[in-house]
Amino acid sequence: MDMFISGITIFVLAIFVGFEIITKIPPTLHTPLMSGSNAISGITLVGALLSSGTQHTVTTTILGFSAVVFATINVVGGFMVTNRMLAMFKKKS
Repeated sequence: MDMFISGITIFVLAIFVGFEIITKIPPTLHTPLMSGSNAISGITLVGALLSSGTQHTVTTTILGFSAVVFATINVVGGFMVTNRMLAMFKKKS
């Protein structure tokens, strides 16, 4: 039970820290940070694949699969947004 409570505490603190960091970033840094977060999401995707492949219990397999789905959505969406933002700076012929 103590492990569960400490895990929930770390999760909630990570949410608050992430929210504070993201709201303090100026708009000019969003494109470079989006590229960096795509790289981190790629690492998350690898970890989710490893987690879902271990098949310790049904719960870990389901959570691993949902992590794979959400990380994939995050990576693809991030690359789409970055591509669209970079397209705004290209010269139109």
